[in-house]
Amino acid sequence: MSILSFIFKKKQSADFKKLISEGAIVLDVRTPVEFDNGHVRGSINIPFQILSKMLPAKLFNAKAVIVCCQSGTRSGMAKALLEKKGIVAYNGGSWTDVQRAIV
Repeated sequence: MSILSFIFKKKQSADFKKLISEGAIVLDVRTPVEFDNGHVRGSINIPFQILSKMLPAKLFNAKAVIVCCQSGTRSGMAKALLEKKGIVAYNGGSWTDVQRAIV
């Protein structure tokens, strides 16, 4: 486990399928190229570099945000950022982990 994974608690245990059915948004914080190579169906892509500078209103209006990336590190940092702004957020880890959890 890397130090960043430890600090940002790599992945959370939650019923993502239920959260989505209740209105949660899946946010993928990878780059557009990474996102285009595969992503969770219905997810929105806001790269972490952009998210750290600007939070779209749709994130504040969501019941919860499930954040994913390639490995869980960027999503952990994004989760911490969202929570500091008062948004309920979950670190889903890698996008493939989230995809498996909601199918």
